[in-house]
Amino acid sequence: MINLITEHLNVWTAAQAPKTSGAGRSNGSGNHSLYGIKKLRELILELAVRGKLVPQNPNDEPARVLLKKIAAEKARLVKEGKIKKEKPLPEIEEDEKPFDLPAGWEWVRMADIAQHNSGKTLDRGRNSGTLRDYITTSNLYWGLFVLNELRQMPFRDEELDKCTAKQFDLLVCEGGEAGRAAVWPYSHDICFQNHIHRVRLYGGINSYYIFRVLLKMSYTGEIEKYRKGVGISNMSGKDLATILVPLAPLAEQHRIVAKVDELMALCDQLERQQTYSNAAHQTLVEALLATLTNAAGQGEFVEAWQRIAAHFDTLFTTEYSIDQLKQTILQLAVMGKLVPQDPNDEPARILLKKIAVEKARLVKEGKIKKQTPLPEIREDEKPLDLPEGWEWIRLGACIESMTNGIYKQGKFYHKEGIICLRMYNISEGEINFENVKRMIIEKKELKQYRLISGDILVNRVNSRELVGKAAVIPELSEPIVFESKNIRVRLLPESILPKYANIYFRVREVRAVFEGDAKQTCGQASISQPQISGLVAPLPPLPEQHRIVAKVDELMEICDALKARLNDAQATRFQLADAIVEQAIA
Repeated sequence: MINLITEHLNVWTAAQAPKTSGAGRSNGSGNHSLYGIKKLRELILELAVRGKLVPQNPNDEPARVLLKKIAAEKARLVKEGKIKKEKPLPEIEEDEKPFDLPAGWEWVRMADIAQHNSGKTLDRGRNSGTLRDYITTSNLYWGLFVLNELRQMPFRDEELDKCTAKQFDLLVCEGGEAGRAAVWPYSHDICFQNHIHRVRLYGGINSYYIFRVLLKMSYTGEIEKYRKGVGISNMSGKDLATILVPLAPLAEQHRIVAKVDELMALCDQLERQQTYSNAAHQTLVEALLATLTNAAGQGEFVEAWQRIAAHFDTLFTTEYSIDQLKQTILQLAVMGKLVPQDPNDEPARILLKKIAVEKARLVKEGKIKKQTPLPEIREDEKPLDLPEGWEWIRLGACIESMTNGIYKQGKFYHKEGIICLRMYNISEGEINFENVKRMIIEKKELKQYRLISGDILVNRVNSRELVGKAAVIPELSEPIVFESKNIRVRLLPESILPKYANIYFRVREVRAVFEGDAKQTCGQASISQPQISGLVAPLPPLPEQHRIVAKVDELMEICDALKARLNDAQATRFQLADAIVEQAIA
């Protein structure tokens, strides 16, 4: 069985998944869940409690003899008045036993092999005694204690025997993550609060072995059977007493604990190596992609790209690296480095004159309101030199109108209504029509809030990391409106292409502007129409905008195909890791 662990180390380290965060963003070296190593830990524990991790020794005293000794010990303690006589535990039925045990092992309940009780209740009004340090669930984690912020409460001398943990006592959380456990490893005693159970084992049973049984149950989800409550769970003393334990002979318990410790140390080492490897890979990807955006001229740019192209297959092997490549494509697009300039293109300065004429006409005809003049663009607002024919503008120069969305009470959301796009429908620069909601609205509201193809929908209120995300409205087959946490940006025809503007909205530096300038209220960030209008944007000639949009679409398709293949390969690695575990415990 050990061969299954050591001969498949490449499987355990290769199976990784990107972590997801509330912000929907991955960053830094810790953005991978080491799924394979997690499965390896689960396999080690599974083999341990099934008697498959270390060989059995026929000379070991069997567990049934140990149980007889424990029964005699408990009877003696009852007779001496040191413990109370326990109520009989329910018999262990055959269908309760999840797997067959090796010869010499026995199925038992926790109360068969341990005395357990919870600690002292904190009641400032009635408590008396000597102030002593105590631990609660906030100090107790799986396999360890965090003791840098111990609190104190009074304990009377007669309470100490019940409410003090000694070295090698097993402590188990009653609340929070009920069942979370650790062995008290220190030579000094510690008091504990009522939200912790102390499990003191009889007969010299190895408390680290019982801890590993609980940890295995947490990995596999079996511990849920002994938890009560929704959301915040709890484990009563009665539930703890009935936990089913595969009891190994005493000598084998010690061998199992030693082997588990050895193999878990190997897992720790693999995890450190893989985390370091992931961090180094991410640093390399970021550094090489930065050489593209920082290239001073065409020669440097070509040289930087050749370096990346030569190692493309080894660089872009994670979701994070592909996302970084996507972001670099967007940045190069708005820097004028993604497609070549054409000297025959009409320059952006002429386009700006045409835009000004068109705006004046629309104002004169009463189709749009006269806008407040936008502030001049300062030199320190221009982050880079633009290619010939490009111009810096404030985005408002190309905006025909902006409107915040409609707000209605929940009762107006109805399946017979009109689709109403919410902030959740803007994802990765596109409109996601899955799980859309519909709203009952009036005709005048439809006229005011109706979206048309080419409108840009910008998220107005969200978390600081997501506010300002945007998408272009595609061709529509039915009327659609938008809710109040979004802003509709309608651009002047023949000014900025909506898809080019959307590229700009997705660039990291623009996202940072929204994050930095957003107003924070009650845990949510918000941006306003003037903030959007005031954004400083690089304006290419109109023909070049078309070429940029086409090239970005082409390259994003390649990135998505890379990611799809990556996900397929990762799914295969997950299946392989799962299959090895299933084979081992079959």
